[in-house]
Amino acid sequence: MNLFQRFKYTIEADLHQLFDKKEQKNPIAMLNQYIREAEKQTEQTGKLLERQGQLKEKLEQEFKQNAELLAKREAQLKLATTSGEQDLIDFASDEVAAYTARNNTLQASIEASTREYFELERKFETMKHKIKDMKVRQLQLMGKENVTRAHHQMDGMIAKNNKTNFEDLESYIDKLSYQIDKDHEVTSFESRLAQLEKNVTIDTPVLIENK
Repeated sequence: MNLFQRFKYTIEADLHQLFDKKEQKNPIAMLNQYIREAEKQTEQTGKLLERQGQLKEKLEQEFKQNAELLAKREAQLKLATTSGEQDLIDFASDEVAAYTARNNTLQASIEASTREYFELERKFETMKHKIKDMKVRQLQLMGKENVTRAHHQMDGMIAKNNKTNFEDLESYIDKLSYQIDKDHEVTSFESRLAQLEKNVTIDTPVLIENK
């Protein structure tokens, strides 16, 4: 193995290791990348399938035209044979042989093209199913990731060592409620005292000095 090949294999190994690490770190991101690449390949395969269908149609058109010309030459060969003119017979015979050979070639090509078309179509459908399966897997992973994050946040809220846990909130609410009740009690006492002072003032007689 020469130096260039060693360098190539080393780079490829490093890249595979890097991709493996990325996949372990963020599997959903890697799955998204796989889906994008698969969709791109499927789109390209769809174009090839369409192209194959067009070539198949052209072969069928060529076969139809050749069959018409073959029938025409066969009819001409019969006429030439009836006339007895050898040069016409030879010409018509050569034409019939050429069109017959081309007809056989086209027929074989159409049969092969049809088989290849259906094979491509089958693989194309398989690729689309694979993409659908990957998208389902993507949704499953996203759901698991979402549940994991939700559990993590809720566990953090419930944990005793969390600054904003429910016990702290309940304690704060109790203190706030106590303070409100206390303030209300003080206000109530002050109101009653003020009313008492008012009543005393009204009940106290006013002394009139004698001149």
